[in-house]
Amino acid sequence: MKTRTIADVEVSAIGLGGMPMSIEGRPDEARSIATVHAALEVGVTFFDTADAYHLHADEVGHNESLIANAVRSWGGDTSAVLIATKGGHLRPGDGSWTIDGRPEYIKEAAKASLARLGGDAIGLYQFHRPDPEVPYSDSVGAVRDLLDEGVIRFAGISNADPAQIELANEILGGRLVSVQNQFSPAFRSSEPELELSDRMGIAFLPWSPLGGITSAGALGQRFAPFQQVADARGVSPQVVALAWHLAKSPHVIPIPGASRPESIRDSATAVDLALTPEEFAALDAA
Repeated sequence: MKTRTIADVEVSAIGLGGMPMSIEGRPDEARSIATVHAALEVGVTFFDTADAYHLHADEVGHNESLIANAVRSWGGDTSAVLIATKGGHLRPGDGSWTIDGRPEYIKEAAKASLARLGGDAIGLYQFHRPDPEVPYSDSVGAVRDLLDEGVIRFAGISNADPAQIELANEILGGRLVSVQNQFSPAFRSSEPELELSDRMGIAFLPWSPLGGITSAGALGQRFAPFQQVADARGVSPQVVALAWHLAKSPHVIPIPGASRPESIRDSATAVDLALTPEEFAALDAA
């Protein structure tokens, strides 16, 4: 598996987003564990989760525990694995999402995540989403404090705009290592954030890079050039989409969600698909 860098850590160029294994429509635990193991078998070393990836109100951190346990139970070498989690988003258990960016909550949530993930520190901790009721500098300041205290190894932000990216990096003393925003062929609004991350030399982690759980399967139907390149190359349009992400910048690490072993095995092949300039231009204009 080809690698890319988050701070000083080499991780797989394709990550695994764990959300589909823990929210609505999730598979049984055995299949989820098999999916994580399949990812590890093909060289995936970067896993994305969050304490809010759960279904019921009484199972906060479901996906964190699931991924941590699956990684620990795999028989191979996991020393290169980096697990990224997030805090500041909540799910009351009724299908809705709420936000809490209070510094005291961020610190409490991070320490609870560390207990679930295990180890001495969280590999990468990201402030999940800005809270309009809390100054952004206060929320990111809590992440800075966690970094200074050694609760987390690296700090990132999610669902941020360019001004927030620059502010976060300032508050963190130049130690911002990642931005995780929605980005896909169907959602290009985060192009400025991707370009800024590229200029700053920090990782850009597109969430829902295939268009989301309900839309990923129809990607080729919605965007004809992706299907055309897929047909010409003998791969799936989803693989083409991930290869397009990788070609956007050497700092992009897409994190497709998966809940089946075959899905992540297919996604992982995108690292070996080198698009021609003509293919990339056609896809980028789609």
